[in-house]
Amino acid sequence: MDATTGTPDDEPGLPGFPAPAVAATPYRVLARKYRPTNFGDLIGQDAMVRTLANGFAANRIPQAWMLTGVRGVGKTTTARILARGLNYARAGQPDTGPTVSMPELGLHCAAIMESRHMDVLEMDAASHTGIDDVRAIIDGIRYGPISARYKVYIVDEVHMLSEKAFNAFLKTLEEPPPHAKFVFATTEIRKVPVTILSRCQRFDLRRVEAPTLHAHLAKVCAAEGVSVEDEALGAIVRAAEGSVRDALSLLDQAIAHGAGTITAQSVRDMLGLADRARILDLFEAVMRGSVPAAFAELRAQYDSGADPSVVLSDLAAFTHLVTRLKVVPETAADPTLSETERVRGAEFAEKLSIRALSRAWQILLKAIPEVQAAPRPLAAAEMAIVRLAYAADLPTPDEALRQLKAEAAAAPAHEPPPVPARPPLPPIPDLHGGGSAALAAAPRTATAVPAPMTAPTAMSVPSPRPVPAAPPAPRLGRFEDLIALADANRDILLRTALERDVHLVRFEEGRIEFRLAPGGRPSLATDIAAAIDRWTGRRWSVALSKEEGAPTLDAAARAATETRRENAAADPFVREVLTRFPGAEIVDVRETAPEALPSAEPDVLADGDAAPVGEAEDDDA
Repeated sequence: MDATTGTPDDEPGLPGFPAPAVAATPYRVLARKYRPTNFGDLIGQDAMVRTLANGFAANRIPQAWMLTGVRGVGKTTTARILARGLNYARAGQPDTGPTVSMPELGLHCAAIMESRHMDVLEMDAASHTGIDDVRAIIDGIRYGPISARYKVYIVDEVHMLSEKAFNAFLKTLEEPPPHAKFVFATTEIRKVPVTILSRCQRFDLRRVEAPTLHAHLAKVCAAEGVSVEDEALGAIVRAAEGSVRDALSLLDQAIAHGAGTITAQSVRDMLGLADRARILDLFEAVMRGSVPAAFAELRAQYDSGADPSVVLSDLAAFTHLVTRLKVVPETAADPTLSETERVRGAEFAEKLSIRALSRAWQILLKAIPEVQAAPRPLAAAEMAIVRLAYAADLPTPDEALRQLKAEAAAAPAHEPPPVPARPPLPPIPDLHGGGSAALAAAPRTATAVPAPMTAPTAMSVPSPRPVPAAPPAPRLGRFEDLIALADANRDILLRTALERDVHLVRFEEGRIEFRLAPGGRPSLATDIAAAIDRWTGRRWSVALSKEEGAPTLDAAARAATETRRENAAADPFVREVLTRFPGAEIVDVRETAPEALPSAEPDVLADGDAAPVGEAEDDDA
């Protein structure tokens, strides 16, 4: 033995380097070291433990369980504890059967928790998805357990099994042998067939609540002898989002990052978070509408290493907190909140309205994915800050309308400036002696599309021989009657062609002439004649013409809509609304009943008839 290096003479160490020391016990991460071993160690799953305890006590034990929940809440761990409870037995003690009370390690406990027991078989469905893997289970299930009470099959990520594998499980799950039990675990419960779910007792493992997870991490830190700040634990709990495994993994990383001491600053540096106090300063600047101060704070956080999308996510989280403090003041008792968040959050909740908070939440929720996908995240975050600051004190549309009406009522009466009116569309010319007169006399509609014929014109037709009375054939007195007839006979293609492709030149009894619009089908004239013959029993002459003809009904309707939109935009009240809401657009103009209008003054049409003023709607407030 070499006295200098401590190595055997036949295995000398490298010159100048000591020999490697004897290998110490390998380090176990906290998520494995503090993995629960019994039902009492499970945190946040009291409802499931109570159900299992009552079932075991009453000997009401199902043949299969389905455990579902997000990652890290303890599905696989619960499956092993369940297998341990099913097979719990102590040496020299009478067999009490399955139990949830396991005060000490039993005969099979250590082997089950270490996944090496012969009667507790675990299968990862993510890597064993085929029917052959399931067939191996089915073939071995007929044999009883070797030493335990039950043969337990744990299938993790069961939603990854193929359709054939699921089908192979059905009969076995419904009628398994008495000695076999199944425990399934999945994060995607919707991907599991309902035929499988109906054969299992289902438990939805909940996300662990923040106070419970905070207390658990504090207990782990005390057991590890780690000094930790309360604010640091709060940041880890928020980042874990209810997952115990994620929380322990982040705590493990924070211990290594802080060299055994966990501070709030070290956790923020590790997670790329901004200082919570600085988030509150940014929130205050934004809600005050101070864009320069908000830009300066955002740039300072970015320079210190904060991700712009994370900054906006923290802003959204604090907006949610302020909203909760406003509607549920008891939220302030949350142990994950710092004293600064409690005090300043309560101040914001008292000053800000639900309207402002809701609008800030919507803007931030839309901005976060935009910043994440933007090639320049900081610039995208600054634009989101501008939108948020600009909308901080912007009234809602109903508040703006009430304000405008109040201002109009308080202002001295004066004549409004004349509104340039666009000339009305020319009517379809009188091409069929009487038809155009009926069209001119017809009341105007909101869409400028002639109203469909609601009922055929009653006409006495002499019968050549005594037959039962038949309904009178519809009479086509105008072109719009033909469109209504096509609609009544559900000929959608012909109706569309009549509205879009026909420039009417002449319409009279038994004859139609029109110019075909570009792109119209060449056989339209023949199709119209055949349809009239089929619907009325009369032959009509339908011919194409080279004359200009009237505009198509579809074009006339679009022109009328555009005219209404322009007239609405020229209205002083609507102009004021569009000025107060930059970027707003008129998307529709609707006719309303006179009693529903804010003002009883009519809008005089070109032909002298009075019609109510249309309402202008904006799509961006």
